[in-house]
Amino acid sequence: MKVRMSCVGLRNLLQGLSYNVKYYSKHSCLQTVCISSKINQKKSHILARSGSTFMHRTLPPGSILPWRCFSCKEGTKTPSKRKQNASITTSDLLYKNLLKSEQENWNAISTRYKAMTKRIKEKLEELHNKYTFNLGSPRIRFGENVYFEENGCVFLSKADDDEENGDILFSTEDLGFSDAFIQRIRISPNQRYMAISLKSENSEEATCVIMKLDHFPVVEKVIPSVFSFEWAANDVLYYTSQKNLKCQNVFMTTFTNQKHTKLVYTEQDARFFVDIYCTRDRRFLTINSNSKTTSEVWLVDCRHPFKSPALVQARTKGVIYHIEHRNDELYILTTYGEPAEYKLMKAPLASSGMENWQLVYALEKKTKLVDLEMFSNHCIMFLKNAGHLYLNVISFVSHSVQSIKLPTWACEFELESHPEHTTSTCYFQLTSPVHPPKRFAYSFKENNLIEQAVQEVPIITNCHTTRLLAKSKDETLVPITVFHNMNSKELHRKPLLVHVYGAYGIDLNMSFKEDKLMLIEEGWILAYCHVRGGGELGLSWHKDGCRHNKLKGLHDLKACIMLLHELGFSQPKYTALAAASAGGVLAGALCNTAPELIKAMVLQAPFVDVLNTMMKTHLPLTIEEQEEWGNPLADEKCMKYIKSYCPYQNIKPQCYPSVFITAYENDQRVPLTGVLRYVQKLRKAVLDHASRTSEKGNWIPNIILDIQASGSHCDSSWEASLNEVARHLAFLNKELEVCHL
Repeated sequence: MKVRMSCVGLRNLLQGLSYNVKYYSKHSCLQTVCISSKINQKKSHILARSGSTFMHRTLPPGSILPWRCFSCKEGTKTPSKRKQNASITTSDLLYKNLLKSEQENWNAISTRYKAMTKRIKEKLEELHNKYTFNLGSPRIRFGENVYFEENGCVFLSKADDDEENGDILFSTEDLGFSDAFIQRIRISPNQRYMAISLKSENSEEATCVIMKLDHFPVVEKVIPSVFSFEWAANDVLYYTSQKNLKCQNVFMTTFTNQKHTKLVYTEQDARFFVDIYCTRDRRFLTINSNSKTTSEVWLVDCRHPFKSPALVQARTKGVIYHIEHRNDELYILTTYGEPAEYKLMKAPLASSGMENWQLVYALEKKTKLVDLEMFSNHCIMFLKNAGHLYLNVISFVSHSVQSIKLPTWACEFELESHPEHTTSTCYFQLTSPVHPPKRFAYSFKENNLIEQAVQEVPIITNCHTTRLLAKSKDETLVPITVFHNMNSKELHRKPLLVHVYGAYGIDLNMSFKEDKLMLIEEGWILAYCHVRGGGELGLSWHKDGCRHNKLKGLHDLKACIMLLHELGFSQPKYTALAAASAGGVLAGALCNTAPELIKAMVLQAPFVDVLNTMMKTHLPLTIEEQEEWGNPLADEKCMKYIKSYCPYQNIKPQCYPSVFITAYENDQRVPLTGVLRYVQKLRKAVLDHASRTSEKGNWIPNIILDIQASGSHCDSSWEASLNEVARHLAFLNKELEVCHL
């Protein structure tokens, strides 16, 4: 399950093209939420001056990074209209009754967790205040002017002035958008216009507001249902429209004396998703049409924004590519050639066809390209290899490559926005689930890495990080990252929380979360299983765990948990599993095939009915997702294969772990009806098993569904996210009989 938000750039592409809503789409920041990657910033903001490659972005507290849209009904026959209407009426009634029943059930059950939830919430707020540092909201600098966003307002100040004296250019509350957060900002090259996207937590679609920045800022235009947008010139804006979770049209709108809007590109293939990106030197806008395995790019010359877009290279099945520009040459990040991993290539601007692509740099085997940033004379690649992070600095002047290993504790990096591609320093932050962000800089002039000491970050000294390799069923070695308190003794008696995702080539989210640190302080063990289907070891790692290879991810997960137990990291009765969105496929499959390995599980908006979903081609994401899951309608072998691991299809009477599921009424990607159906079937299986083995004192697992009236698959408010995490942890503490809290 992927979630795409309106931020476009290289990282999106690297996370597995063509998502639909992403908490970073090519700069959507696709990260996986387990229990919750949700409690961090209270607002989401993505700022960049028009044309910057990488924007600063902050995950909104309620983001589930990766995504899917699930079907609500089973079967493929289309009844007559009269029968269909009757069926819909009956279905609606059943849905309402089930919803009411589940809400009453949760109201009755929640009282048992209330006190512990309150204590956990207080602890999380305390840690948040302690470890959240005011690193400053992202800044966009144009000469002497600095633009920045805080608390739903956009400010303008002078570079040398105190920012407290800044002028307010935009306020969500004053303009009637009080329920929305600022998602993205683009300033036109002459600073006369500002485009802002606004999104509410209960909607998938964003609204773009264009402000005219004269002496008194005024709203010039409001465009609904916008996904990505960039300024091609001082008064020419390109944008993509989003409808039913799809982006297939690109428009150009002008703010000259003769204002007009025109359609400039339409994608005809339902498997492809279109977004817009601006090269770092601001010479071109790129119209990127991507499926999960194939891409095509068109160039808009910012010097001549009214000219028709020019094709770089016609789409070739299985070839992904993305474009940057430097000195009349195109730099192409692509999977073209063998091995089918990312390579940096280049071609003359005048002859950009694939036959002219020349290799600049190829990644090593089993290396993940996380991000790439272009500068005037350098290119920086952010890489993962064997669980460690690296910087590879490519010099276009000396034609050399310098590789720098980053601190061993680091698990994630976040690139900061850079005002000019000519800058001599690259800034980024390093973090891990239990280490707050630390700021670093790489100087091109000095050829060295500098740790920034802007603010004192408390050092987490009592946490030990271990990297393991589990041998899967086919002998493949699967990485595991483990965190535990160095002072803990008898680790086999400590609670263990296992995280898994394994889809779309997306890495597990391993950025800092206060709840993870709290668990470590309370003696928990945290394990992150980097199974196939994810992207931790490059594109081949994803390919080896999708479509007809999905069961490999399940085998990987089993091997990881078994190895952890064998090495003395907890034991089954103290082990819990956490997953979100598409991670629910492997988590649910594990519960069906090896329930004895865990005692409890928490799922967030989980994908648990793969087969019925992929049989519904009328759903907005089904066709494009065939490249991830297969097409059961066209291939009977594929249908049988999906059925063999689909969580919903394989529920049976047996001793299941306790399960806590959070779902959202407004979730357009995981309709609540599908989750309700899964919960009903799971409860019935649990009760059937209990009735067959009705011995005195027989343990019956809890199957709990917490339905949130607000929030969606992509976003929830800060308060709702905090409450959700606290409820999850209270549930796990109760089920694993943890006494710390």
